[in-house]
Amino acid sequence: MRILALDHGTKRIGVAVSDELKIIAQPLEFILAEPFADFLVRLKEIIREKEVESILVGLPRNMDGSYGPAALKVREFIAALRDAVTVPIQTWDERLTSAQAQRFLIQGGVRRDKRKQKVDKTAAAILLQSYLDSLNH
Repeated sequence: MRILALDHGTKRIGVAVSDELKIIAQPLEFILAEPFADFLVRLKEIIREKEVESILVGLPRNMDGSYGPAALKVREFIAALRDAVTVPIQTWDERLTSAQAQRFLIQGGVRRDKRKQKVDKTAAAILLQSYLDSLNH
């Protein structure tokens, strides 16, 4: 069984998945956030195909640790997800994951036009790897 991570965005939702041993996170894809019904169809396919046991959703915090408007949107997203899927959902601090993903892709020499397609799933993988590392220490 695997853990699935979601990096919520208003346009795209990055998806990453752990290996079965829950040691390594892999970027998987991004799914368009709207229409939400289409997002759910694809998410449920991934949950089945990858044998997902739980979902980890990045919860954005301000640098001082407080929650802002972006966190409220994610909480609403999680509430809608809980109504649609049966696997447990938890949150994980995602401060700076998108910025880390951008830096990682730039350092990897990924061209600007390709970075946009990869940043969401890379951010989800960074989020998931951070969580997995916390479990394995």
